[in-house]
Amino acid sequence: MKLSVIDTGFFKLDGGAMFGVVPKTLWNKLNPADEKNLCNWAMRCLLVEDGNRLILIDTGIGNKQDDRFFSFYALSETKSLSDSITKQGHHPDEITDVILTHLHFDHCGGATKWNEAKTDIIPTFKNAVYWSHPEHWKHALQPNPREKASFLKDNLLPLQESGQLKFIDSKQFTDNIEFIYSDCHTEKMVLPIIHHNNQHIVYMADLVPSSFHIPVNYVMAYDIRPLLSMQEKENFYKLALESNYTLFFEHDPIFECGRIQLTEKGFRLQETFALNEIMV
Repeated sequence: MKLSVIDTGFFKLDGGAMFGVVPKTLWNKLNPADEKNLCNWAMRCLLVEDGNRLILIDTGIGNKQDDRFFSFYALSETKSLSDSITKQGHHPDEITDVILTHLHFDHCGGATKWNEAKTDIIPTFKNAVYWSHPEHWKHALQPNPREKASFLKDNLLPLQESGQLKFIDSKQFTDNIEFIYSDCHTEKMVLPIIHHNNQHIVYMADLVPSSFHIPVNYVMAYDIRPLLSMQEKENFYKLALESNYTLFFEHDPIFECGRIQLTEKGFRLQETFALNEIMV
């Protein structure tokens, strides 16, 4: 098994939205906002070589939307998803599986693209099976008012129309990858756990989007069930300590991975490191 970080660039989101009720005087020390109150966030995907399968977890924001859409998010250091995969020694056509943790545009936008003639939107990875949780898929097609702007049909429907979409029906994906589910940020978000050489790496998606969000009460305003976010985080942290989990941060602008500890003040970040420091 081999794991490779796939960087697709950075985007900006409102700091208050990213940290919810936490005062700016606290979160601004962690990820300082610009003059528009926007903070910089990564869009970090993960490529997993597991036997004869080449598995991509999430796909970033993509590049098919118009300039007006992208202007809202101040993209920077953008990198082509396909180019990033190629730099890891693989052709995009080699991707066998794409696991979509959830269907918000910054996680699945790269799953589809314009065809060469720019007449139709098609799946980016023509030989891949795209995996989504069935309840989340239904939720994305019939969204609540809070999330409606985050679910773009151009990111979703071409996957189904191509016949490449399949629904997750088990918590065990491969011998080395299992799933846990979360219902706080959105309905049935999928968190893959990768087991390799006594390492247990959890792709945190938006349960814990960055190392800055480790404290239980550091909950995004985007979460549809913020009180459940706190409970789910606490339950996960107990399991993470018991099982020595490594947390892989999708949106942290600096750190790829981290581990937690329990202190007198509650759960806190213990250490941060690059993924390749633990992959041998």
